[in-house]
Amino acid sequence: MTVFRSGFVAVVGRPNVGKSTLVNAMVGTKVTITSPRPNTTRSQVRGVLNLPDAQVVFVDTPGLHKPRTALGERMNESATASLDDVDVVVAMVEATGAVGPGDRMVLAQSARRVRSMARAAALGHGRDAGDDAQTGDPTLLVVVNKIDRVGGDGVLTHLTAVADVIRVLDEGDGELPIPVEYFPVSATSGEGVAGLVDAVVARLPEGPRYYPEGMVTDVAEAFWVADLVREELLHRVQDELPHSIACRVSEWEWPRVRCEILVERDSQKGIVIGKGGTTLKEVGIAVRKQMPPGAYLELFVRVEKRWQHREDALDRLGF
Repeated sequence: MTVFRSGFVAVVGRPNVGKSTLVNAMVGTKVTITSPRPNTTRSQVRGVLNLPDAQVVFVDTPGLHKPRTALGERMNESATASLDDVDVVVAMVEATGAVGPGDRMVLAQSARRVRSMARAAALGHGRDAGDDAQTGDPTLLVVVNKIDRVGGDGVLTHLTAVADVIRVLDEGDGELPIPVEYFPVSATSGEGVAGLVDAVVARLPEGPRYYPEGMVTDVAEAFWVADLVREELLHRVQDELPHSIACRVSEWEWPRVRCEILVERDSQKGIVIGKGGTTLKEVGIAVRKQMPPGAYLELFVRVEKRWQHREDALDRLGF
């Protein structure tokens, strides 16, 4: 009898290590937006990989960072919460820089969660234990991304540095080392991604499909369109502006969709609109190409002063 496996997989890391690109690569289609800007992902996004013998629900998360705004604090809370009630933890670092404080924080929180899963498994406590169908002990999967940008020696050096960090964490906890598997990958080119997916599936417990077969994300259409607008803006605006942009769909009367673009200052409004409305026009054209045929997208820009710092504004925006 064929065993069917299913479960949830948290993908965590500091900003801009390539989590969203990796999730898209593992699912095999675009389920979450990407950009070269840090903190592009602001809330959890689930991407569903359907296989003949498994269903994997990848949870893309905001980058863990030192917050400077109320929005940043909520993003960190969302990323940390993603580690609760998952079956596999994938911690990401990148091969192109030193293992810094942000990476160590990610590895520490990920290791802490896997250790908690191991304790629960030893006690035989339900889903958190991984159930009796879990294969082997709970294992931390560490991904070293962007290996296409460094040579083989650079990848080996980075793997060694990450292993040293985890060894220090184990020694500091004073407990037996947690099982760790390392995966050098390039989320952009796809190198190493298939092997990572195989390892994830092997760690999942037996279980049912959580989403209908063929469904690749649980993101609502309105949220998806708003994120597409923000993604296109992030590719076009100046460096200081991305964090000040928020997008939300305020009206959905198909085929007419109205999306508001919020900025924090009057001066930013002109940047988003562009000279003669060129930037806004380019964004609208690019987003409509990714929507079903016949969509009529209206874009409006308005100022919402200091929205990143205001709890009431964040509540309204759904963060």
